[in-house]
Order: sequence, then structure tokens, then C-alpha cells
Amino acid sequence: MFLDLSLIVLAFLVTQAAVTGWDIATADQLAKGLGRALLMALGFLAINATLGFYDSGNVFSATQVWARALVSFLVMGGVVVAVLLLLPLEAFYGRTWVVVIVMLATSVLLLYQVLGAALLPRALPRSRALIYGTGARAQAVAQVMKRPGSHTDLVGFFASPNETEHLVSQWDVLAPQQRLQDLVRAKHINEVVVALTERRGGSMPMRELLDCKLQGVRVRDAATYFEHNTGQIRLDAMSAGWLIFGEGFDQGLWRSGTKRVFDVLSALVLILLSAPVMLVTALLIKLESRGPVFYRQERVGQGGEVFDVVKFRSMRTDAEKDGVPRWATAGDSRVTRVGRVIRKIRVDELPQLFGVLTGHMSMVGPRPERPYFVDQLTQEIPFYAVRHSVKPGVTGWAQVSYQYGSTKEDTVQKLQYDLYYVKNHSLFLDLVILFQTVGVVLTGKGAQ
Repeated sequence: MFLDLSLIVLAFLVTQAAVTGWDIATADQLAKGLGRALLMALGFLAINATLGFYDSGNVFSATQVWARALVSFLVMGGVVVAVLLLLPLEAFYGRTWVVVIVMLATSVLLLYQVLGAALLPRALPRSRALIYGTGARAQAVAQVMKRPGSHTDLVGFFASPNETEHLVSQWDVLAPQQRLQDLVRAKHINEVVVALTERRGGSMPMRELLDCKLQGVRVRDAATYFEHNTGQIRLDAMSAGWLIFGEGFDQGLWRSGTKRVFDVLSALVLILLSAPVMLVTALLIKLESRGPVFYRQERVGQGGEVFDVVKFRSMRTDAEKDGVPRWATAGDSRVTRVGRVIRKIRVDELPQLFGVLTGHMSMVGPRPERPYFVDQLTQEIPFYAVRHSVKPGVTGWAQVSYQYGSTKEDTVQKLQYDLYYVKNHSLFLDLVILFQTVGVVLTGKGAQ
């Protein structure tokens, strides 16, 4: 954080002196510039903190780092312009100098942020973690810790005296006769992840875990660990109590209002930009086959409300002539030639932008599902209905994080991403998802 602050201040002061003239730049001018540079730097720190760049508990993929860096770049540009308009400097009076500062400061920081996110974890000391538990949940946590890109070293497992499930190798279980806090001190543990399959009957050593925390060791449960390191809320690790008493799920007036304004503005911009594409698509669909250009289908929205989602027709008109709903699958024979192309580049989704304007949908949120499948999945998958607490989206966290799903197992995986979004949604996360969506569209990732 100090390095970020220093880079912004230095970039601004160097640009100020260069534009003003090194020979006539006075101490008074530089002092005024320093105050404005500090305001910009504090804004940048606030932006990056919100995006999670300064939280060592977060692990982002390369795509997520790029998306967050782009969001930081754009928002920082707005901060710089705002500071210079509200507190203008005589040497920078005019659009040219504003652009010079914005392009210099934010471009340098964008490059630094991406490279720093890729290189710093390798240079910093790695965290040493202990998993409390030896069952299936402990195994799942260990798999995440051992993923490529993780900067955590798994030291081993600590068995609870009351746990009946032991699935990890006995070679990985550390000194069962030792007290937990003594083992943590001896092995220089930085983090303890509690991953017990059964917590009742005195399995949780509350006093020992508290002692570890008071010694400066991070203590987290498995559900929180998965949330911060996988971008999911895992169904096999959380409970209703964890959802109820945990933070998040912000549905306040301010969040709802800003999300609605963002939805309307972004939908209008995208409709204007994509209007020629939509006209060409409508013409191609009409030329290829008889039938309507648009396809209407009932979907379940916020609060269980049923509404019609409108898409460009990409399948034959007799795709479900027997009346039985089916998920789309890879190589689906019901898809037309034009439909195959527009599905690949997601053009078939563009008419849903009008659904955003009417208020049935949001730009970002869980994808709406058909009532037929919702009834089944609500009965079969716990907490499935939680995703209906926010408006469905044209794109979503699950769509940019997981491939197209056509099975119950895929639905469970995507639900875990949807739960993460419902719990943590914010304007910054919406922007990150939109930038990642652009990458998904350009690569055709996950199209069916």
C-alpha cells in the first residue's frame, strides 16, 4: 500500500514539474501538487482495498487480476479528473494536462498492479497453514491449498479427539499427543483452518483456538476459507447459521439504488453500441429459417417472480415439440447454423438488455432458470432458493467462473458461485464481472 501511494505521488509530481518546467517549478507549486497527489493516492488505495488487492487471504486467477486492474484503471481515471476539476492547478488548467496526468499515473499503476499481483506472491514469505480435521472437509481444504498459484504451505493436519472420520494419511497428521497451541508455536504456523466434519460433542477446542488467535495466528472455518480462496460458498462446508450470522447480503437502499442506476446506464450504452449487430442478427435468423426472430421463455426472477426472458432464436421452432424442457448440451442438434454462431459469441443474449431496462433483470446476477427446473432443483439442492434474493443477470459470477452446465452436478457448482455473488455483490464486483464477460465473449469460452 505504501508503494502504491508513493508511485502515485511521484508520478504526479514528476509530471507537474515536467509540464510546468523544471527551471520554474517552485516549492509552493510542488506543495500544492503534493496535496492533490495524496488525495489521488488515497482514492487509489480505497479502490484497490475494495477490489481485494490488499487482502492476503484472497487468491485471484490471472483473468480476475486483469479484470480488477482494468476496473481500478477506469475508476482511478475518474478520481484524478475529479481532483483536478475540484482543485485545479494553474499549470494544469486545460484538458490536455488532465489527460497527460491520467494517462501517465493510471497506465503506470495498471501495469504495476498486474505485474505485482503475478510476481509479489512469489517474493513474499509463504503462509504456513495447519488444517484442524482429518475427514472429507479437511481433504477438500487441502486440495485448494495445493493448487498452482497458492502461496500457502500445508504443514499438516491436526486430528480432533472426537472426530470419527479419518481420510488423510497418518503420515500427514501432526503430533496427536501435543496441545494445539504448542504445535502451532513449534511449527511456526500462521493460519489454522477448522475443517471438522462433526463439531458437536466437544470436537471444537474453543479455548485452544482462542489462544492461537490471541498469539496472532489467523483462525478460519472451512466455509470462509473456501469463500476467500475459490470465489465460492461451498455447500459441503457451510450451514444456515453461517449464512445468517455472517457478513454480506447487502440489500440496503443505497446498494439497490446504485445498482439500478448502473444497470440502466450500462444497458442503454450497450444497446446503442450493439444495435447494428442486433439488426444483422435478426436479418440472418429470418433468412435462414421460418419462425420468429425472438424466443420468449418463462424464467424465475427475484423473489420467485416469473417473467419472460427474450433472446434471439437460436434453435429450430420444434426444439421442444414434445413439451418436455431440456438443458442445452454440447453439439445440440436443435441449434441452427446461425444459432451456433450467435451462441458462440453470446449475441443471442443481447435482447435481454431490454429486460434490464424494464427492471426484470440486472446486468449482473445469477442467471434466471426455467420454473420447471427451479421446482426440481429447489427440492434437490439445499439453499438453491437463496439465489432468487437478487435480480437475475444478463451475465454473472458463475458464468465467468465456470463452464456451461447441463447436469445437476454443474448446477451445484454454479450455485456455489451464485451464493458467493449474492453474499458479496457490490458495484466493484459487478464491474469486474463485466470485464471478465468481455474476455469470455472474445474467447468463446463455455459456449454451447
